[in-house]
Amino acid sequence: MRQSMGRVGSCYDNAAAESWLAVLKSEIGTSVRATRAEARADVFRFIEVEYNRSRLRQHPEFGYITPLETRARLQHDFTPAA
Repeated sequence: MRQSMGRVGSCYDNAAAESWLAVLKSEIGTSVRATRAEARADVFRFIEVEYNRSRLRQHPEFGYITPLETRARLQHDFTPAA
C-alpha cells in the first residue's frame, strides 16, 4: 500500500482505490482473522465469487452486465475465426 499522492485533481489521486477498498471493508468487515491465509481467502472469495460474478457494471456502455460476462464477451470477440 502507498500513501495518497496528494491534492485533489492530481493525476496520482487514489480516489478510485479508496472507493473500492471502502466496498471491500464494508463487505468482509474489519474483524481480525486468525491467520493471514484466512484473510487472503476471505478477500479472494469476495472478489472472485461475489464482486466479479454478481456486481453489475452500472453504465449503458457496458450493457449492465457483470465483469465476468464482460471478460467472456471480449475473449469471444478477439478469438480468431477458424
